[in-house]
Amino acid sequence: MGREPGHTPQRKDAPTAEEVHAYLRDHPDFLVHHGDLVHHLTPPSQDRGRGVVDLQAYMVERLRGEVRLLKDQQRELIGTSRANMNSQNRIHAAVLFLLDAQSFEQLIQTITTDLAVLLDLDVACLIVESNGQDTPHVQTSGVRVVEPGTVDRWLGKADVALNADIQGDPELYGPGAGLVRSEVLIRLQVSSETPDGMLAFGSREPDSFHGGQGTELVGFLARVVERVIRGWLELPA
Repeated sequence: MGREPGHTPQRKDAPTAEEVHAYLRDHPDFLVHHGDLVHHLTPPSQDRGRGVVDLQAYMVERLRGEVRLLKDQQRELIGTSRANMNSQNRIHAAVLFLLDAQSFEQLIQTITTDLAVLLDLDVACLIVESNGQDTPHVQTSGVRVVEPGTVDRWLGKADVALNADIQGDPELYGPGAGLVRSEVLIRLQVSSETPDGMLAFGSREPDSFHGGQGTELVGFLARVVERVIRGWLELPA
């Protein structure tokens, strides 16, 4: 028997239109759980008579939602890029201040005072481990002399720690500990002849520093601090 022109025979296992209609009628939330199928459907016109669901409106609303999501992601990306650029500019300015110091005392003052202003922080401290014999010859409240092993106790094997939603520790920040609600701690290894040290930057904002942030910029700042201290004290690497 001849095949009618333009007729495509159905596969034996393919459901009929009536079966699909019945299934969708019995499962009205099908597209809610399989929303990706909307992109493959041809929507009906808006005027299809009573009882016809307007899938076109559903598809438009879904597309609007996707556009809103993309715009939110774009705004977040732009905000992150601007914040990173701002942080980079602040670090560059801080490095220039460190290099411009005219004496070792001015350098220490820059680290413990100017860096807080330049980096928009509330507290900046230089932590120095005692070698058990000599006390570092510094006369400023921003330098904290601590017991040997303190840096490893705070950092473990890491070089940088970012801590959010905390209460600052007086061991690191002295009288300024009450201002600190988040912090970044960066290991300093000035010389093979000196004990370990640490930069402690604190902010009153609980989320200024958190574990998801990059540490490249503060790591670079710490390397600069190591080199300028080593230069002023004429220490070997």
